[in-house]
Amino acid sequence: VIRHTRSDHSAVIHESEQYYSMGENLTIRLRRSRTLLFLLMCCASFLLQAQEQVPRYGYKVINTYPHNINSFTQGLLYHEGFLFEGTGKNGQSSLSKINLDDGEVLMSKNLSQRYFGEGIEIVGEKIYQLTWQSHLVFVYDKSSFDSVGSHYNATEGWGLAYDGEHLILSDGTATLQFMDPETFAPQRSVQVEYAGNAISQLNELEYINGEVWANVWQTDYILRIDPATGGVNSIIDLSGLSEQTQLGSSEAVLNGIAWDAEGKRCLLYTSPSPRDGL
Repeated sequence: VIRHTRSDHSAVIHESEQYYSMGENLTIRLRRSRTLLFLLMCCASFLLQAQEQVPRYGYKVINTYPHNINSFTQGLLYHEGFLFEGTGKNGQSSLSKINLDDGEVLMSKNLSQRYFGEGIEIVGEKIYQLTWQSHLVFVYDKSSFDSVGSHYNATEGWGLAYDGEHLILSDGTATLQFMDPETFAPQRSVQVEYAGNAISQLNELEYINGEVWANVWQTDYILRIDPATGGVNSIIDLSGLSEQTQLGSSEAVLNGIAWDAEGKRCLLYTSPSPRDGL
């Protein structure tokens, strides 16, 4: 997931036997290994030393697709053959439907300048879009992007996913909340932990084959999380991926996971870090 890039590298993850292939701008084939992980949590400014081993995946670039280098990607979906993207930053936030192959924007809706857009998710015929600190969740008609409602969100809004029953919300902490799609009321929550330590800065989310995949903000890692317990099942290390793209900022970070269930691939993006200095 590379948020901001002219030749945005999405990682495509193809599932075959014991291999995964992550792809979008970067299509990557993941290979298993076991190792201790030293996970840098930039926001907390400490180094977390892993005390237990979990499967760890690397990557190989298989394919790349074009992407607008000026987009501050905060939410990414692949649905019915198209990319849906939510972008952030006040005055630049939007919701778009995009053709993957050539990057053409087929439909777009801008948010008011006061809102910083965040994660998006589709449930049925509705698209949900978080705002960062405005405590609002916008709801749109999927086909027209017309507004069909909104919800109050008591926390910050970072990432959003859907497990078939609940919307899964990240807010920059180590907590994942499971929300009722009709009311956006919290139904339950889990704390994400690895080697006995709570992992905060959970950002963009995707629900893939019974796991929650989460970007850890300002790191090169995606965590594959057990939604029942919050435990980390495995780690995807994307070190070096952003260096293979043209970045719109020196502060670019990995963010954006879009799962193509039919094609068994996961599309990844990178972009500048829009929260810096705000």
